[in-house]
Amino acid sequence: MEELPVPHNIKISNITCDSFKISWEMDSKSKDRITHYFIDLNKKENKNSNKFKHKDVPTKLVAKAVPLPMTVRGHWFLSPRTEYTVAVQTASKQVDGDYVVSEWSEIIEFCTADYSKVHLTQLLEKAEVIAGRMLKFSVFYRNQHKEYFDYIREHHGNAMQPSVKDNSGSHGSPISGKLEGIFFSCSTEFNTGKPPQDSPYGRYRFEIAAEKLFNPNTNLYFGDFYCMYTAYHYVILVIAPVGSPGDEFCKQRLPQLNSKDNKFLTCTEEDGVLVYHHAQDIILEVIYTDPVDLSLGTVAEITGHQLMSLSTANAKKDPSCKTCNISVGR
Repeated sequence: MEELPVPHNIKISNITCDSFKISWEMDSKSKDRITHYFIDLNKKENKNSNKFKHKDVPTKLVAKAVPLPMTVRGHWFLSPRTEYTVAVQTASKQVDGDYVVSEWSEIIEFCTADYSKVHLTQLLEKAEVIAGRMLKFSVFYRNQHKEYFDYIREHHGNAMQPSVKDNSGSHGSPISGKLEGIFFSCSTEFNTGKPPQDSPYGRYRFEIAAEKLFNPNTNLYFGDFYCMYTAYHYVILVIAPVGSPGDEFCKQRLPQLNSKDNKFLTCTEEDGVLVYHHAQDIILEVIYTDPVDLSLGTVAEITGHQLMSLSTANAKKDPSCKTCNISVGR
C-alpha cells in the first residue's frame, strides 16, 4: 500500500484571537484514501515536542478531511497574542478503527491576534455591570517622582511625552505595547470629592483641570477591564484629540464611548459649564494620547503615602476572575 501524502507548504490565514484557517498542498497519489487530518498545535515554547512523535502517537485534533482551507475554532482554548507552532499529517481510517497516517509535515509558526472590537465590547459590557454610581470630579492627575518632572522640564521643553503602554491588563488588549499615551487618574475620595493623598507612583503630583484634557474636541474609547487577583477592578479608557494619530489608532481598534453618556467617565454641559463624573466602584486609568505641557497644570508634593502595592505596572490579569474575563483567550 502506498504511503499517504505528507502535507507541505502549509499556510495559516484569517487569524483572530481565538481561531485561524489552515491549508496545505499534497501530492495527488493516494489522496483519495485520506479520511482525516491530524493537527498538532503547541504554544511556541513547546515547539520541539513534534520531533518525539511516532506515527502512531495520537495527536491533539483529529478532523474529518474537509475541503481546505479548514477553520480551526473552539478545538483548543486559544489565547490571544500568543505564538503557536502547528504541524499536520494525513490519515486514513481503517475498518478496524485504527488509522494509517503519513509522516508529519514541517512545523509552522504563527501568532494569534489581539482582541477585536467585538471582544472588547464584551469586556465593556461586563465592566458596565460593576461600574457603580457616578461621582463628580474636576481634575485629572498624574503621580511621579520628582526626578521625572525635573527631566521633563530639562529635556522635553516642559511637555510630558506619550510613551508606549506596558503589558498590564488583558493579554489580548490591542493597546498593550502599541498605543502611545500618558497615564492619568481621576478617582476621588468619597468623603472629600478630591483626589486621594496616597499614590503608588510617586510623591509628586501633576494636576490639570479636566476640561484641558477631556472636552468636545476629544474622543473617548474603552481600552480594557481587568483585576490583579484583587476585589477591585480597573478600567482603562483612552482620551484622544479628534483627528490625532492616537484617535486614528483607537478608531480602528477600540469601541468608542459617548462622552456625554456612558458608565465610566462623562463630560456634560450644565449652564454653559463643562461638568465631569467618574464611576465610583472601579479604578479608572485614563490614557491621554498627546503631549501635555506642565504649564497647563500644577506640580506639588502629596501629603500621603506611596503605596507601591497598588501599582499596576506590567501587572498580570487574573485569568480565573469571572467578573472581568470573557469566553475567548485571556
